[in-house]
Amino acid sequence: MKVIDHLKGSSETLFSFEILPPLKGANIQSIFNGIDPLMEFKPKFINVTYHREEYLYKEKENGLLEKISIRKRPGTVGICAAIMNKYHIDAVPHLICGGFSNEETENALIDLNFLGIDNVLALRGDPIKTESSFKPHLDGHSYASELINQISEMNSGNYLIDDVKMEGTNFCVGAAGYPEKHFESMNMETDLMYLKKKVDAGAEYIVTQMFFDNNKYFSFVEACKKIGINVPIIPGLKPIKTMNHISFLPKFFHIDFPEDLSKELLKCKTNNEVEKVGEEWGIEQSKELMKKKVPCIHYYTMSNSLSVKTIANEIF
Repeated sequence: MKVIDHLKGSSETLFSFEILPPLKGANIQSIFNGIDPLMEFKPKFINVTYHREEYLYKEKENGLLEKISIRKRPGTVGICAAIMNKYHIDAVPHLICGGFSNEETENALIDLNFLGIDNVLALRGDPIKTESSFKPHLDGHSYASELINQISEMNSGNYLIDDVKMEGTNFCVGAAGYPEKHFESMNMETDLMYLKKKVDAGAEYIVTQMFFDNNKYFSFVEACKKIGINVPIIPGLKPIKTMNHISFLPKFFHIDFPEDLSKELLKCKTNNEVEKVGEEWGIEQSKELMKKKVPCIHYYTMSNSLSVKTIANEIF
């Protein structure tokens, strides 16, 4: 079932979450161990992130360096298929521009279609650690809107083979939105302009970057409506769990902590104390969002579901 059908078919706020593929060498049970505690809350869909290649440089016998491509977290498509087979819940694989040619993207979508996976979250993707800025594949997409347009074309039966109309796919496409602006955008107005391009290209719903101030989400939704973005906008929440998150989350995701939250976090001396603050804040955030009748609350578990379970126990 498509995500958009879940959203339109419910009068209540839905529950969903996102997981990471395990590091290479781990088995699928590590994924199931993270999902099992959340099944009682009846998630309508589960997102699975995609992680592109990274590079190592190995010195050869002649003294030159050999560039070696590795993928630390493979298995997104296989995990989605396993989730759907085991839990009979819709899985939403992330699909990114970085590292993919247009043909590779088309082939990946064909594989997803054969597996009966009819939802994708289309993203540009982040630069890899060895890049100072995002660099697209030579024959690939530079922006998520271009990726979404390719998926929409496939839905219409237009593949990369010139002048040949083929059987269309049937993907529901989600896109990412940023209540606090994507860090590369010049300002909020240009960021919203790019978001509208994604919707105009075929995105049927939006999932937001994590945020900790609900007012920023509500303002974002209103700003979207003003420029004609009328698709459902799902808020994404991430429970703070460790002392490291206090500095890592604002730095890596370019987000702010509200003053009240930062004051409580500064009092914390241990990870357990941070986790408790994160859960309490997540509960209050979720309660307010529920009162405002948001279509769904999407939790970023980072494959550690215990804090999300604590929050969901109070909400769903």
